Amino acid sequence: MRLLVRNMSRNTTETDLRDLFEPFGSVQSCVIVHDAETGQSKGFGFVEIPKVGAAKAAIRQLNGHELDGATLRVKRATSGSSST
Repeated sequence: MRLLVRNMSRNTTETDLRDLFEPFGSVQSCVIVHDAETGQSKGFGFVEIPKVGAAKAAIRQLNGHELDGATLRVKRATSGSSST
């Protein structure tokens, strides 16, 4: 299941994000979206967890979780979610 993670601190790294989600199950991919011109994080990204049950547990427990001073918003990514 692909998850959308919003409201991230600009200082959060892909390693930070992966470390946060891995206790829930295997993380297939983890990507933070960056601005093409500045290279700075746009404050959101995507995490792919193959097992649906593990992904749903991550949503329940990490939505509202604080990381690097920001309160994360985690939900299932929809087909309209974009990586740009």
